[in-house]
Amino acid sequence: MTQTVPDTRRLAPEADPATAPDHGGTATLYERLGGAYGICGAVDVLVDRLFANVKVNANEKVHEHHGNPANAAGYKFLVSAWSIEAAGGPKCYIGHDMQVAHEHLSIDEDGFNAVYFEIEATLHYLGVPEPETAEFMAIIESYRSMVVQA
Repeated sequence: MTQTVPDTRRLAPEADPATAPDHGGTATLYERLGGAYGICGAVDVLVDRLFANVKVNANEKVHEHHGNPANAAGYKFLVSAWSIEAAGGPKCYIGHDMQVAHEHLSIDEDGFNAVYFEIEATLHYLGVPEPETAEFMAIIESYRSMVVQA
């Protein structure tokens, strides 16, 4: 008797860009970025770059987190989930809102800009088309006032 093993690489139909509900011919940013697989792949590269970025880690409180490689997996999960939701994908983010998540880090404009530019550079490095990059960066910019608290 042969047992069929489900393809666990497939997402729930509503979360998979290939089978997501039709939005009137206009794909969400989540779908245009490749859904969970595309976003998680980009975040995997991004977090490695953030953890190595000297300007991002100039803030000692940020470096306490980024300086510990054991934090990378959890951080990748949270950034992926947040990005999926922010781009119009399914609700899956379990972290704090952006103000609470960053209030203890004393992030200033330079620190925010360092992360902003690293995100943008990563999207370009990965070949994300300009319209999608601009749309995602506008989302990031909309959180500036919640993240910058120094």
